[in-house]
Amino acid sequence: MMDMEALRLVLHEIYEQDRQSLAETGTIKLLERGEQWQLASVLDAGGVLVFPHASIIDCGHQQAACVQAALDCGADTILLVSVLHAFTAEMEAAQARVDAGGDPSAEVFWGLQGPGIEGPRQEWRGDHVLVSWRYLWDAELRRRGLPASRAPRVIERYPFLTKGQPENLPGFEELARLAEGAAVVSTADSHHHGAVYGMPAEEVHEIDSAGLEYARAVLQEGIDQLSAGDYAAYDGHCQRVVSDARDAGPVFHALRPQVEGQILELVGSDAQAYFPGEPPPIWVACALVSWE
Repeated sequence: MMDMEALRLVLHEIYEQDRQSLAETGTIKLLERGEQWQLASVLDAGGVLVFPHASIIDCGHQQAACVQAALDCGADTILLVSVLHAFTAEMEAAQARVDAGGDPSAEVFWGLQGPGIEGPRQEWRGDHVLVSWRYLWDAELRRRGLPASRAPRVIERYPFLTKGQPENLPGFEELARLAEGAAVVSTADSHHHGAVYGMPAEEVHEIDSAGLEYARAVLQEGIDQLSAGDYAAYDGHCQRVVSDARDAGPVFHALRPQVEGQILELVGSDAQAYFPGEPPPIWVACALVSWE
């Protein structure tokens, strides 16, 4: 079984190394690459942008596109519906009980976490999921000469144990009120690829055209289910394809139920370094998705 706490520490270490390797020049290049999409109008019209959170080296330009859209859309508040990874044994056990038919409301982790939400559940603080987003946000503010005090407020929220019923989460009504006057962005690594994730050997591909074609079909299946509001089917899909967005996806869609998703770009991110000794290939499908 995967040691999730060890994985969490490795992720933070490698993500920090990646940011240091970029330095200022590499970071600016990522920000400049992000300008190719100009997605502020999606958020301004009530849509949602979803960025991956794998290696900043591979998908930082996709994250940058969402940072820029959030800064350019004119909203005073950005509501960021984030993934929360089950990095502790207790969180994994709670998820397993719910997947086996247990009641999410019986679990102490059921609900929303994030800055400003008091209580014992603060697992979001140790998650790597938004470290690159925050880094690129600060870098884009510096590039624009924009003081943080004049930038939109970013509210991070981390749902857990949605189990296909986002409206039942404690705090969802307050979240919906926040979303009424905010631009909504989210994040997802919607397919983790390789035998280490439990994939059958005959379905494992290299990061090549065939592998990305396979991943695109996988992601499109989930997008179609979420677009249709079939959150229960989407939950099962996420378990099957090892998507970490099984909570964040239904929550952002429940906030914007009219939106339908479109993949703007799909790239692969090699994840072998996170799993030393495990058989290759191991990678993550990184998609920039516009929900309009």
